[in-house]
Amino acid sequence: MTAAFPADMRLLLAHKQKTSARVRFLRFAHGLSAFQALPALSSVLEDPPASRVEAHPALYLRGAEVLLGLENGGLALEAEFSASVDTPDGPIRVRLATFTSIDPPFELAERLGGKFIAITEARGCVAAEMELLRQAYTALMG
Repeated sequence: MTAAFPADMRLLLAHKQKTSARVRFLRFAHGLSAFQALPALSSVLEDPPASRVEAHPALYLRGAEVLLGLENGGLALEAEFSASVDTPDGPIRVRLATFTSIDPPFELAERLGGKFIAITEARGCVAAEMELLRQAYTALMG
């Protein structure tokens, strides 16, 4: 399931209800990052590495849509969010994408062995994921 993504990139997937602003994150069986877990001993970097060349993350949104079985435009990149995670194998860039549907695609989450959770339901996540969730929630709520 990871062929469409480089090893040094992950996505957080969220849904923000248009009418109520309720935010829920897609939690996979392995954790919160699509499409594979963050490596052990990961920690969020306060300052991303300088002068790093990377492909624009929008290039990977269509790949994520295909992997998730969504139509083109099923995900939108949240440009206000960008984070880097330090791992034993080097930094990983983390971006945030939101589902564009009116309601969260609950069936999709279930098919993937995951579920949509509120930030208050993220107990048990590793520390790096908790920090990424905090930053993503802040970006989504403005």
